[in-house]
Amino acid sequence: MTYHLAVGGSCTFHVSVDNIQVLGADFKIILMQNVLQLKKTVLSSTSQDVKSYLDGTTASPLFIQGDALEVLHSFPSESIDCCMTSPPYWGKRQYLGGGIGMEADYRGYINSLCEICSQLFRVLKKSGSFWLNIGDSYFKKNLVGIPWRVALELTDRQGWVLRNEVVWNKIKGGPDNARDKLGNVHEKIFHFVKSATGYYYDVDAIRATPQKAKIVNGSVVSATGVHGVRYRRQIELTTALSENEKSAAQTALEGVLNQVREGKLADFRMVIRGQQRTTHSDSTNVSGRAKELFDKGFYFLKYHPNGSKPRDVWDILPEDTQKREFHYAPFPADLCKTPIVATCPENGVVLDPFAGTGTAMLVAKNLGRKSIGIDICQEYLDFASQRCAGLF
Repeated sequence: MTYHLAVGGSCTFHVSVDNIQVLGADFKIILMQNVLQLKKTVLSSTSQDVKSYLDGTTASPLFIQGDALEVLHSFPSESIDCCMTSPPYWGKRQYLGGGIGMEADYRGYINSLCEICSQLFRVLKKSGSFWLNIGDSYFKKNLVGIPWRVALELTDRQGWVLRNEVVWNKIKGGPDNARDKLGNVHEKIFHFVKSATGYYYDVDAIRATPQKAKIVNGSVVSATGVHGVRYRRQIELTTALSENEKSAAQTALEGVLNQVREGKLADFRMVIRGQQRTTHSDSTNVSGRAKELFDKGFYFLKYHPNGSKPRDVWDILPEDTQKREFHYAPFPADLCKTPIVATCPENGVVLDPFAGTGTAMLVAKNLGRKSIGIDICQEYLDFASQRCAGLF
């Protein structure tokens, strides 16, 4: 009989005993006591390594080999700023070193993953964020719905707050020879926080660079070509506004145009009663804009001067198009950039409990953040370490 124990640090411990039944129950008890003591010693060492790294200043990643759940128990509470991870998907492939994903039933997989997420909740700071990239699987031709099963388990039972569901459009998928369904080319990325307010989020750091307004024939024109001439004419000609409302609308329009001219506003739209429809609902009971249109006769849609923030559909090619062959399914670096920039402060710490070949760690290092990567496979971590050192 062989006991195999993967523990923290770089230690994988094997105990082989032949004919253990002959040696008796007392020997088995002593053996397991020694194994557990060794495991406790190694995890204590891992805890010290983590603490030293968190207290230090280096941006080079810390890699820890071991089972994610066991290693996370050695982390201090509320010590991590951002977790970005993509766990092995259920029933898709077997990775080096084993780990979760090969459970006989999807419920076992969800339970194992959620148990790890409960530890992530503990180690994440109150201001922290957890980004989970997770794909779905089929069982007997039925799409199981694993991403949302996990998400609802985390929100309903563990207290996570789900802020976004991002659709990762992979643009092109792998070979799919099924003749009775569509091809699958997207995955989910969930953004969780521990509290609905007070978490770190730098939206200005991830905005797209806006186009600039310009002056044409003495008139200000917004970034997308909007100027005041058309709106002025609509205000003058409409019969849906009173004279006082027309005067107020013209004055407000001039004020908005001045904001564009001064660079305080990149773009805008004006909605005028009788000329345009409200953007969501005509009911004043459910739409504040509808109420504003009813009360004033107009309102403005103002676009942020620093540009638009990213939407929740991301078009990113998978990593395998870049000819990486060591790991079956590394996620692309571009998938990590927005989460890390937006939700990990400078000099903060990023964690990936399923580090694989270290993509999240590499992105974090390039962005000036510290990072810790955990994986059950030492070969992956050796490759990740060399990759982050610039050797690949």
